[in-house]
Amino acid sequence: MKTLKIGDLLAQVPIVQGGMGVGVSLSGLASAVADAGGVGVISSAGLGVIYRDYSSDYDEASIHGLKEELRKAREITKGIIGVNVMVAMSNFADMVKTAIAEKADIIFSGAGLPLNLPSFLKSDSTTKLAPIVSSARALKVLCRRWMEEYGYAPDAVVIEGPKAGGHLGYSNEQLGDSNFALERIVPEVVAVAREAEQRAGKHIPVIAGGGIYTGEDIYNITSLGAEGVQMGTRFVTTEECDASETFKQSYIRARKEDIEIIQSPVGMPGRAIHNSFLEKVKAGLKRPNACPFNCIKTCDVTRSPYCIMLALYNAFRGKLENGYAFCGSNAWRADKIVSVRELIDTLKGEFDRKIASLKGV
Repeated sequence: MKTLKIGDLLAQVPIVQGGMGVGVSLSGLASAVADAGGVGVISSAGLGVIYRDYSSDYDEASIHGLKEELRKAREITKGIIGVNVMVAMSNFADMVKTAIAEKADIIFSGAGLPLNLPSFLKSDSTTKLAPIVSSARALKVLCRRWMEEYGYAPDAVVIEGPKAGGHLGYSNEQLGDSNFALERIVPEVVAVAREAEQRAGKHIPVIAGGGIYTGEDIYNITSLGAEGVQMGTRFVTTEECDASETFKQSYIRARKEDIEIIQSPVGMPGRAIHNSFLEKVKAGLKRPNACPFNCIKTCDVTRSPYCIMLALYNAFRGKLENGYAFCGSNAWRADKIVSVRELIDTLKGEFDRKIASLKGV
């Protein structure tokens, strides 16, 4: 595998660990991935719930939680540590400002176009910015806005395909349309990135995610122009993943037919593992009385069948009777818990065997 260079950051392994909230990817997982040569990512989603013992104020607890997770990660590794901040979060600005102030290496931002992300940088900021998009058109719009408004081009871009886990930037119809397959859209995004980098005078590596599961997958997608991959699902079933053992075992037990598309309260389709909680939701037996966190801008408590923050927090803690696990399309393929280093070694081996097979070795 080649290295992944993002500005002055150099990852020895071209793998970005997906930022998985609520609590699934915190300092434990992120530092392990960074230590193994990849890019570790802390999810900022839901930190206000996880750290509510610090403060009953969701926003205040979120800021403290992000500082704490970055501090803990830095105590463990000298590798690359990023932060995932969703545009749809009501405390988007606070999380971005905190990540930059605490000198996170890079911010990954999706679930909406982060059109104003560069506005938070200071003259002495070192944090890199990487938007997450679902199409070449979206990247073109974003690059134009960033260059015109801020004179700034992305330091990297993540193109997330329809096989990804969690909230998806596609309609239900597009999810099954081959025109939106990752393999189809990566070359289009690479072409836009190349145009943008010529205007900006800096290289913009493309990182592809959504359904990447094996070393052979990494080879295939990088052959299309991507310089790295984003992987979330594979890292859930690792020893270092911050989620509960029960959460991890839900992946191990999942069958292919258990992976389903749901309609999230935030107004986007999402991919999750079917369970009894989702059955109850479909039966109309779940209704929130009020919104306790105001965590997502697009979540309307008067129409929401449940509080997504509490559902994901319960799942993270292993209380799946009151929540569910988001996952990628290949979650059903997990069959054991391994260490992050074992996983990356496995991916490297699969990658090398693919190259050897092409050479006829």
